[in-house]
Amino acid sequence: MRALCFDNTGSLDCLTFAEVERPKPQPGEVLVRVRAAAINPSDVKNVLGKMAMTTVPRTPGRDFAGMVEDGPPEWVGREVFGTGGDLGFRRDGSHAEYLVVPAEAVLVRPDGLAPEAAAALGLAYMTAWAAVIDAAGLREGETVLITGVTGAVGGAAARIAHWKGARVLGTVRKPADRGAALGLPVDQYINLGDGSLPESVRSETAGRGVDVVLDVVGGSLFEPCLRCLTHRGRHVAVASTGDGRVGFDLVDFYRREGRIYGVDTLKLGFAESAAVLRGLMPGIEQGSFPPPDFEVVTLEQAVGAYGRINDGTVRKKPVITFPA
Repeated sequence: MRALCFDNTGSLDCLTFAEVERPKPQPGEVLVRVRAAAINPSDVKNVLGKMAMTTVPRTPGRDFAGMVEDGPPEWVGREVFGTGGDLGFRRDGSHAEYLVVPAEAVLVRPDGLAPEAAAALGLAYMTAWAAVIDAAGLREGETVLITGVTGAVGGAAARIAHWKGARVLGTVRKPADRGAALGLPVDQYINLGDGSLPESVRSETAGRGVDVVLDVVGGSLFEPCLRCLTHRGRHVAVASTGDGRVGFDLVDFYRREGRIYGVDTLKLGFAESAAVLRGLMPGIEQGSFPPPDFEVVTLEQAVGAYGRINDGTVRKKPVITFPA
């Protein structure tokens, strides 16, 4: 079968297009013929050697959609999708024509959800749900501030928060028309170039602050985001730019009785990842959770897509598709 592979890490030059042996499922596993597989920033970091758990040689890829060709009889012939676990790190991933995963890792793909869309939404929505619902416990009537709201995870979080009945504030570095063009359910955009983020948030919340911050940027935004919280507000960090070190006013933080959570979806096993996707399923079936903006690429074009993600020139999530 055709696959992307890397025998070493440290450079995208390690990633090659190759012919490899088709995997065989063990009891309790399914063989999935991949129809679509998203390329995520974590896949790029994986090849670059930034994921300590990775073993080589390896095929990368975390998100997938396809048809089960072998495995438990109740799964054979079903159209499925999934994400998570150690896929692409200690187990060969989805950037190949076939992959093997535990049966507990797959969910039936809804009829109205195309394979490309199913592959594109997996990790973004799983991360957003794990952060704003599982970690922060966002409730109806609360207000959430989302940094990087026009990105894949930020946009997914905005849709989840709106679906839960929360008010959504989102930060942008450019005029808000890009987010509006994406149809995001953001109640108020805050342009980071307009001045103090905490002051802007206080102005939008009648001086109260927000109940939850989902920070998908980190770095220099971490401390201002903390100061946006109301009393006993919850701050969730899922990423960080720069070297990952931040500073903040500890006195202000403990007097605010704030809460800080870290969410790392790499820690979620296959069953846990599937459980998150299962929680998302009502919104997916209702059409409330469309995939992030994506572009279709072939497996041969995928190495170039890795490079565009790494150099910051990609504008849409690349999704590898395979001939039927």
